[in-house]
Amino acid sequence: MAPWEVLDLVSHHLDPKSLAISSCVCKSWFISLSCDHNWQPISAAKRCLQTPWKPRLSLDSLIFIVNVFNPNSLSIVLFLEKFESELVIDPNEIFKFDMMLVKIMDLERGRIRIQWQVFGMMDCEGKEMEGWFSEELPSPVGCCSSVVGRGIVADLKLGLCDGRRVNKVSVGMLSVADRRYVSVDDALRYLQHFLLPCF
Repeated sequence: MAPWEVLDLVSHHLDPKSLAISSCVCKSWFISLSCDHNWQPISAAKRCLQTPWKPRLSLDSLIFIVNVFNPNSLSIVLFLEKFESELVIDPNEIFKFDMMLVKIMDLERGRIRIQWQVFGMMDCEGKEMEGWFSEELPSPVGCCSSVVGRGIVADLKLGLCDGRRVNKVSVGMLSVADRRYVSVDDALRYLQHFLLPCF
């Protein structure tokens, strides 16, 4: 085995300081040790360890609007407009909220169309008996893509009682990669990307 091949094998096990010092030994070591494939895992690990920045957008500056209507006649079956103070917030600090209805609403049989807006979060159709709706959200590009860019899904669930009557609406944001609800801060970072400019 040639000496430079051994050097290439060993370079993957060096810490950043040793890798940088070793690249100063001679020209062949510099060429071998300064390759991107040696530094990419170190850079990726450092990015993972960085604590994400606090979002500038706060939950109390958002208004959650949910529309449920018949897609054929466009008649509104349910309209909700809720502020943070009116939401039932999850104690685990995940971006999933329940909105209790003051008056229980009856659903007609057939298909319904759901819209959830903070900005255009969800607009999809389904059968009213399913009660659960989800839609993939656009990936952020740029400033916060590394924080919440692994695929986010808007999630809306109708709390049905007696099979047709809605007594609660739950909304949330799920991470596709982690298969769980995202934290409030991660969701706010995601929303901030679309609602406020990046600095």
